[in-house]
Amino acid sequence: MKKIQRTFMALLLLVGLIGAPIAATVSIAQDAAPAAQAAGDLVDAQGNAVSGEAVKPQADSGFLSIVFGSGALGVILWFALFGDGIAAIYFIIDCWVLIRPQKLMPQALINNVQGAMTEGDVVKALQACEADPSPMANILAAAFQHVEEGFDVIQEAVNAAADLETERMMQRLTWISVCSNLAPSLGLLGTVQGMIMCFATLASGVPDIGALAGNISQALWTTAGGLVVSIPALAFFYSIRNNATRLILRMTALTMELIKDLRNVEVEGAEEVVA
Repeated sequence: MKKIQRTFMALLLLVGLIGAPIAATVSIAQDAAPAAQAAGDLVDAQGNAVSGEAVKPQADSGFLSIVFGSGALGVILWFALFGDGIAAIYFIIDCWVLIRPQKLMPQALINNVQGAMTEGDVVKALQACEADPSPMANILAAAFQHVEEGFDVIQEAVNAAADLETERMMQRLTWISVCSNLAPSLGLLGTVQGMIMCFATLASGVPDIGALAGNISQALWTTAGGLVVSIPALAFFYSIRNNATRLILRMTALTMELIKDLRNVEVEGAEEVVA
């Protein structure tokens, strides 16, 4: 139950971090037009005063109109940004759940291995690792499988297994970094597309000010969307990576503490004798 609650809280935090800036920006953009009309009367080409109600807006300035009014490429870019944000949330939650002490080094495994090593029973310790699979169990199993070859070989096996488990964790974390780095690139591509549309509007001879402003708005919106996805993902990446590094160091130290008695273990056939 506690695991579900922690996962749900992490999901709420992520949705809040990513959704709040978007909602705030949409609200500001939608409120900007009424505020501008309330600022004063408008004038026509002859200098006569015209009320704000008499002026028909050129286009809807809502967020959906920005997304679907940016052309086929713009819509694809926006869906790519949304997909990148969803992928970032998924990988963050995945790493948040998996890179924890309870997952990397279960206390039950530590207790069973400690009890087996106190009795000098290497086979029992190996069976405990096989019964409770985890990164630490894999490292300990590598040590127990080389017990006949001396403690130097055991240390090399432990280091190799620890490097392998570290690489597996870092591969999961790398996907968060990929999502974080991809979002600004997608936003920049949308910005370039918006600027191309701006200059195409200017090249038409007598540019439509409303269309020109809409193109600039689309360019800025894609930039903001990329940053909204990238910044939280980058923050979570470094936070989870630092936590993973601490847990790896702690797991390695605990592993060496558990196998220190193997210095005095001699194995002959199927019998384990502690000197």
